[in-house]
Amino acid sequence: MRVLILIVLVLSLWSCNSSEDRVFEAVSSNGLLKLNFNLSEDGKPYYLVTRNNKVVIDTSYLGFEFKNAPAFDKHFIVKKSETETHIESWEMPWGEQETVENNYRELRVMLQEKVTPERFLNIIFRVYDDGVGLRYEFPEQARLSEVEITEEHTQFNLTQDYKTFWIPGDWDIYEHLYSTTKLSEIDALKYVGHVNLAQTYIPENAVNTPVTMVGEDGLHLSFHEAALVDYSGMTLKVDTKNLNLESHLVGSENTDFKVKRSLPFHTPWRTIQITDNAPDLIESKLIVNLNEPNKLGDVSWFKPMKYTGVWWEMHLGKSSWDYGMEMVDGQWKDTGKAHGRHGATTENVKRFIDFSAENNIGGVLVEGWNTGWERWIGFEDREGVFDFVTTYPDYDIDEVVRYGKEKGVAIIMHHETSAATETYEQQQDTAYALMQKYGMHAVKSGYVGKILPKGEYHHGQYMVNQYNNAAIKAASYQVAVNAHEPIKATGLRRTYPNIISREGLRGQEFNAWAEDGGNPPEHLPIVAFTRMLAGPIDFTPGIFNIKFDEYKKDNQVNTTLAQQLALYVVIYSPVQMAADLVEHYEANPEPLQFIKDVGVDWQTTKVLNGEVGDYVTIARKERLTNNWFLGSITDEHARTFEIDLDFLDANQEYEATIYKDGKNAHWNNNPLDLDIEKKTVNNSSKLTLVLAEGGGCAISIIKK
Repeated sequence: MRVLILIVLVLSLWSCNSSEDRVFEAVSSNGLLKLNFNLSEDGKPYYLVTRNNKVVIDTSYLGFEFKNAPAFDKHFIVKKSETETHIESWEMPWGEQETVENNYRELRVMLQEKVTPERFLNIIFRVYDDGVGLRYEFPEQARLSEVEITEEHTQFNLTQDYKTFWIPGDWDIYEHLYSTTKLSEIDALKYVGHVNLAQTYIPENAVNTPVTMVGEDGLHLSFHEAALVDYSGMTLKVDTKNLNLESHLVGSENTDFKVKRSLPFHTPWRTIQITDNAPDLIESKLIVNLNEPNKLGDVSWFKPMKYTGVWWEMHLGKSSWDYGMEMVDGQWKDTGKAHGRHGATTENVKRFIDFSAENNIGGVLVEGWNTGWERWIGFEDREGVFDFVTTYPDYDIDEVVRYGKEKGVAIIMHHETSAATETYEQQQDTAYALMQKYGMHAVKSGYVGKILPKGEYHHGQYMVNQYNNAAIKAASYQVAVNAHEPIKATGLRRTYPNIISREGLRGQEFNAWAEDGGNPPEHLPIVAFTRMLAGPIDFTPGIFNIKFDEYKKDNQVNTTLAQQLALYVVIYSPVQMAADLVEHYEANPEPLQFIKDVGVDWQTTKVLNGEVGDYVTIARKERLTNNWFLGSITDEHARTFEIDLDFLDANQEYEATIYKDGKNAHWNNNPLDLDIEKKTVNNSSKLTLVLAEGGGCAISIIKK
């Protein structure tokens, strides 16, 4: 049941020449956070945020620049203001928890220019106990019907030199390792030309969001955006001297503006999460709360699930995406001569189906099933390469789907667009209709390569609309979307619950082939407090063959086996892959048991401890069973924690199966050293967790 209580207090203030004698403010329900808004002497809008009467965001100005129109940055007067108290709870159809509290105080300020052309602009602030959101609203007006925004100037003027966890403000990809520096030491431009990626474009000393900061006083901040719709993605330009961040929108080579919109419209929310500690950042629901309620209605056709698939074996080089067509008379022809390494064969997929059915895993992802992979050469001129309905000769989709249904295992579709957006648009209805025909309810989409049409970037307005429109269209076919090479998550999963997960970070695959050695042990303890704040991550955990020397001697996963298990709880997604090869799981039935048991859809989430970049421990209660699962991970340093199980139900005993680093475990020297023990626990029990370097601990806590 959705519960809504709404209290509105409206205060009207009419225009005059000065706003100095007025107080425009909103205060959080707990009284800790206060936002003040006002205008400077020359009519520049600005805001300021305090916490416990201490300034967190100092005087920060707001405004826009337009093509062929005067800037929106000064000469404003306040025509009217409104304040509103909002108290609501809503239910997630799937998610980290079942019920979300959405309580805030809103301040809406209506501005008008006091000089020609006397245009109007509204600025809306929402103040939560754990942060602030602000956005601009361009109301319908006689003197302005359309805007071409060349830049948005939203400032965040900081008051100390925070320890900052950041990736560069790349317009094309988020797949960077995080740097940890003082705010004053950020140098994003050093990444230009030095990144092991197919494409990258970093035009400014800017960072991508979420960017998380820790102050000397223990204050934690994270900057991001919410409800990114029909607008350009926002990076944050860094003024290292003045400790200032300012919005810097992603542009296009094809236009001399960054956003084009017809009035009326509003921008995405600019968000600041503000907490006393790192765990509260993860528990914050500010990003999803700033999105509109569910527009799709019943989405019970999508079921959160674990899945296996034809994926990791291709990154290891055991098999390939392409079938092996040959060039004949200047054209690719099906000669019927498969090269023998194609992964998406009927026989191989059936093997994954059998394994999934035996191990409580609900789906199988099939990559490389459709024609086009042979013709995908390089990153240019990729229009028309992929066909999203035609299978390779050795993949019988009718038989695979039939066999999956017989075994109770769903087939997850794969659409690699190769970033050829117009080709994908033309085939989307046909592709989704094929899925609907076979009863497939989830697709993993990919956008590898430079965007076609040329000149567009992955994070600009053009692509924001591509990603969102693809998901909205998919919903009409009862298809849920897990996007790779995506636009950032901004909480739209609340509005469109078929947006289930996405990549948008350096994922597991970098461990298979990155020349820099893959993701270091500190990577995921940073990700948990940065990228994961944006939304679900399809990270593909569960690699058991950590070294995989028989495939690649110079690469490995840089964690222990215990940490790979813990990631099923720590890194949230309603779709979680058991990513390793079937034979590696079959050879290790004891740790496989945790993957069989662990849930994917949660009633409650508790973040038990954590420090950004160092470690984190999370416990989650499964919706269907009321069983609990716990995951704890650390960076390159060994750690010992005492965990209180007081979150368990009273008067209930549980069997805890503890998968922990062995005495000699080490992410590099001995990653497979794993101990498993069982004990009876209840809500008065305490557990001591001993984590090795790069290690972890996973615990299933099952009701007796």
